[in-house]
Amino acid sequence: MLKIRLAVVSLGMAMSLLSLPALQAQATKPAPLPSQILTAKKVFISNAGGLLDLKMVSGDRRRDYNQFYAAIQAWGRYELVASPADADLVLQISIIYIPRGMGTEVVPFPSFRLALIDPKTNIALWVLDEFLVDRPGLAMIREKNRDKAFDEAINRVVDDLKALTAQPAPANDSK
Repeated sequence: MLKIRLAVVSLGMAMSLLSLPALQAQATKPAPLPSQILTAKKVFISNAGGLLDLKMVSGDRRRDYNQFYAAIQAWGRYELVASPADADLVLQISIIYIPRGMGTEVVPFPSFRLALIDPKTNIALWVLDEFLVDRPGLAMIREKNRDKAFDEAINRVVDDLKALTAQPAPANDSK
């Protein structure tokens, strides 16, 4: 009886070892992106706001929205529409504060958040975040340096979106 149990256990272990490469192959295959992200032609840009200290950078409370809008328009990938109802995808820009460790303290860092939203369901399909600066430093004392960091962060958000959408659109499986 003991020999039969050992044989069954051995057989079970051998079968599980044979399936291990298949499980590893599945784990390394990237999950698909929501199709709207890759196929969108028309976008609506939404300003979700945020609390950016206006003493930190020059401009007004719409600076992030205006610069992001101009960058997306200059990219030329999308047709910008005036209503979410006319869009395939909503690009919602906002300023948030993400806590980061600074030595023994946790400090909130201002960041741009770009949410890619399905206008039909209002579900966030993807979110991209970019810190305005990685670490505060003496260079950030001057307003022109803070403005430069602001501009660079907007450009990084747009570059993140470009990289995300650079993948090929999913093939239509009509089986």
